Amino acid sequence: MPELKNFVAVDWRSGKDRCYFFFKDTNTYSRYNNSDNTVPPDHPALVNQDNWGAFHKHVKNLRFGFSTDRIVGSDRLGWDADVLWLFYYDQATPMVCEYDQDSDVVVSFIPVSESIWSLLLPYFDNIIAGTFWQRPFRVKGETLFRFILNNGKYLSLDWHSKKLVIADITDTTWPGLALYATYADQFITAVQIEGDALTHSYLYIFMTGNVYLKYNISKKRLENGGVKNVADHWNGLIRE
Repeated sequence: MPELKNFVAVDWRSGKDRCYFFFKDTNTYSRYNNSDNTVPPDHPALVNQDNWGAFHKHVKNLRFGFSTDRIVGSDRLGWDADVLWLFYYDQATPMVCEYDQDSDVVVSFIPVSESIWSLLLPYFDNIIAGTFWQRPFRVKGETLFRFILNNGKYLSLDWHSKKLVIADITDTTWPGLALYATYADQFITAVQIEGDALTHSYLYIFMTGNVYLKYNISKKRLENGGVKNVADHWNGLIRE
């Protein structure tokens, strides 16, 4: 069985929820349909202008990505905008692409240093994934994101207050995940699958060796007792 490596997973919130996996070594991608837990039979497919527009030429340098809705970028795209933020290198410059999911087009390419995500710049090389930190009882005006680093630490960003905190992954900050924080250098990417915020909003963390962790954001716990094989859940993601 081939081993998944050097790939980036991102969530997609517009329309039917799904995930995309970008395989940088082969310049291909797969769509994972959350509703039926399958990858279409014609995937992985080559990344090109027709499916990823002007961003297609940057996929090989993609670092991480995540989606937002109604929170960030909505002034330009509308109150109910669904935006995918794709972070990558253009030569030696950390960049971010704002991708409008509703229209399926690139909105902009901006250096991270000049973007609304500039606070992330000092940690750019260490971030393996970011996600909206969905909580059932959120303080009014609070918009939290978390970013997993490859050194056993994480970032917590309150986007509205522009407060950024770096801390260790522990049993207090990430109950259940601390045991695996010592293997953070084996984390490849992660993606959020959003459900009912009161009961289940999951972050799937992919590691080397075709295994993954399932973290319940809403209930602050690691599900399924630890690492699981990708082939047992992500149907069609690994193909010969």
